[in-house]
Amino acid sequence: MLDINLIREKPDWVKDQIAKLNDTAPIDEIVVLDEKRRSIIQQVEILRQNRNVESKKIGRLMGSIKKLEKELQKGSKETRTHRDDNIKKMNADYVNYREEVESAKLETRKIGDQISDLDNELRDIEDELNLLMLWVPNLPHQDVPEGPDDSYNVTFDPKGPPIPSFDFEPLAHWDLGPLLGIIDFERGVKLSGSRFYLLQAMGARLQRALIQFMLNFHIESHGYVEIYPPYMVRSEMFVGAAQLPKFAHNIYRDAEEDFMWLGTAEIALTNIHRDEILAEEDLTLNYVAYTACFRREKFSAGRDVRGIKRGHQFDKVEMYKFTTPEQSYQELDVLISDATDICEALELPYRLVEMATGDLGFAAARKFDIEVYAAGCGEWLEVSSVSNCEAFQARRANVRYRPAGGGKPRTVHTLNGSGLALPRVLIAILENNQQEDGSINIPEALWPYMGGVTSIGG
Repeated sequence: MLDINLIREKPDWVKDQIAKLNDTAPIDEIVVLDEKRRSIIQQVEILRQNRNVESKKIGRLMGSIKKLEKELQKGSKETRTHRDDNIKKMNADYVNYREEVESAKLETRKIGDQISDLDNELRDIEDELNLLMLWVPNLPHQDVPEGPDDSYNVTFDPKGPPIPSFDFEPLAHWDLGPLLGIIDFERGVKLSGSRFYLLQAMGARLQRALIQFMLNFHIESHGYVEIYPPYMVRSEMFVGAAQLPKFAHNIYRDAEEDFMWLGTAEIALTNIHRDEILAEEDLTLNYVAYTACFRREKFSAGRDVRGIKRGHQFDKVEMYKFTTPEQSYQELDVLISDATDICEALELPYRLVEMATGDLGFAAARKFDIEVYAAGCGEWLEVSSVSNCEAFQARRANVRYRPAGGGKPRTVHTLNGSGLALPRVLIAILENNQQEDGSINIPEALWPYMGGVTSIGG
């Protein structure tokens, strides 16, 4: 969520930045509602001041009334004439004070009703304003390349081992998998329908080995703390991670309870410190989590239909950081390095792609994809998306930190990155390491996780 002060002070600039994202947002409506909200708050403050004045007036009058009551009970020691005149005057004052008290009480009730009506109106306006704010995307960092679509993304030179070459025609994984008996498409479809498959035998073991290897690598070599989150979380967590309301179409949900299935561990990790104030001394916090991920893929019909590149269920190891604004872009570099370390360890050719404004997405201020080359299908496959969301998610989830030097709590910055995503890593390993006899050589880094098995088939 953006800071409302930014929209209030620079609405035209905000609209220009959103236009760079090839997106729209209800900025004008937000400005109007914000003005109404502030006007009502001001009215309520004035009314409360007036009510306080009337309440104090009632207090003073009641004090005078009690004093008169005591005097009337005591009577007067003066002469009868003076006494009767004084009692008559005190009775008149008593009646006047009582009338003034009732008038002041009536005014306070009237003011209270006005405040109540305005509070109800304010609540409705704030609800509408908050909903509109949830539809406003994050703004691009000044260094993001500008362009309306992915054709303006900046692709960097490949790194890692060279792209493999073969003395034979390499097969794609959709042919290799069935031949080796490690991927079963037909039974996957039988169980769950299109875009589902079975990994079996050494295919399932290789997938499990990759997950274990990547988790251990990030924990032991990069210092991340492992988290095992629920795969189902409440819808409020999706709002905090900027998945709702924008991406409601892509989320699997429980039919009866307020549970939604994670599309990425990022959703759960964003909300670990929801509504908390962290100590600056504890930042940066580094978390890593494995989860199965579930996405409807409603708008991906016709894309990557062959093989296992895009499915409704997949596995992913996710890295996540909570840090200070001053450290966040340094931590973005660290996150990219941590993800590419996995590519290097698995001996996969990889390249970095920086997203242009039109392909940046909803929550990221700056984003890089990491792609590995798969020789059988002849494609660069995205295995990680590394993003700095700055304060966007943390503001929605209300995650703050208290500066070490004192002062008001500040909003943290959050970063996330796949470390890495399956099954595309699996695809690249199968296709890049295939041999002429049909076997697959397993990268050495995975041997301990495969029980010493160094190849599949052959």
